Amino acid sequence: MTNMIKSDRNKIEHLIAFSTGMMSGAEGRELIEKHKEILKGITPHDMLYLEEYQMQMGISVAEIKRDINKILNVLYEYLKEYEWERPAEGTFLYYLMLENRAFEFRLNSMKKVLKAFKGKEADELPQLKALLLPHLESFALFEPHYVKKENILFPFLERYWKEYKPLRVMWSLHDDLRRMIKELIGLARSEESDWMTLNRAIGNYYFGAFGMIQKEEIIVYPIAAETIPKEDWAGMHLQSFEYPFPFIESPEPPGSGESSSLLRGVVSGELTEQAMLIFDHLPLDITYVDEFDKVRYFNRAKDRFFPRSPAVIGRDVRNCHPPESLHVVEQIVNSFRSGERDEAEFWITMRGKFIHIRYFAVRTEEGEYKGVLEVSQDVTAIKALEGQKRLLDWS
Repeated sequence: MTNMIKSDRNKIEHLIAFSTGMMSGAEGRELIEKHKEILKGITPHDMLYLEEYQMQMGISVAEIKRDINKILNVLYEYLKEYEWERPAEGTFLYYLMLENRAFEFRLNSMKKVLKAFKGKEADELPQLKALLLPHLESFALFEPHYVKKENILFPFLERYWKEYKPLRVMWSLHDDLRRMIKELIGLARSEESDWMTLNRAIGNYYFGAFGMIQKEEIIVYPIAAETIPKEDWAGMHLQSFEYPFPFIESPEPPGSGESSSLLRGVVSGELTEQAMLIFDHLPLDITYVDEFDKVRYFNRAKDRFFPRSPAVIGRDVRNCHPPESLHVVEQIVNSFRSGERDEAEFWITMRGKFIHIRYFAVRTEEGEYKGVLEVSQDVTAIKALEGQKRLLDWS
């Protein structure tokens, strides 16, 4: 379904004029008055098409991010009036929205701490930091919410939305929030950071976190509820049990036997049970992308550090990465496809682990390109090895 079906072209043209004016710094009140009648009937579908059109015009993700909150603040009063069928209890969207309510509660709880120190923040900064730190560290635990969107919701939306490129903007905003909370925790732990810097960082994070909840619930979730077929939602809910349910009580998963069979069938394709067991027991994260740039397989290693969900099977690899790293993905794939390169590697530190990431071109004996194999390994312990060990010692 295309969003244009539900979007009147005249309305879209007014929205484009309105958003372009806002982005260029035109007087907001004048713009609102000029387009008021059109803005009153705006829908989430209109917003999706608007952002898609902006990207077609060559407006970058960074430029869209810069002004999206400002534009949505104006349009919120109109968008919240849109009527859509809220998700039933026990469904995938229901739990995403429940997580949002729990996150809002925690965000508001930290506001109370800030209010108690109002006017004396700089004088009592060490005490304030000590009280803020547990709150900030808990905010970082909301990460699985964003991962479930990226690895479950987004792949399904890409199947049914013609205009799905705006999801790249949301993914980029996820990464902004990840970066901001990491920086905030560092500021709260530091003895050197001042109140002005900390206060500005808190304000930016709150603006982004509350703004993300708003974007989800007045744009993405309503359209998802109206475009993803009912028969897909059970599978999406099932896949969500691969991840924590931040800040809420974890629901009971569906029948374990049936669930395991369904998930394994989606992930494994035609691989035998023995082959699956072998790959799943390797201390590696493995993902295979075919010659058409579609994800075809990933193993289910015990402690994956790069999350994968069955929803990514069949997904274009370009949609599996945030826009900031897309050029690297395309460079690797294009170099492998042309035969210019056969391997690429990176190494990063993540959550205290040293991760070695390698990419291999997959080719037939005749040299025909058949895709890319991504292999990642935690080599922290390997790096620390010294000398030799020739005898078995399990002590």
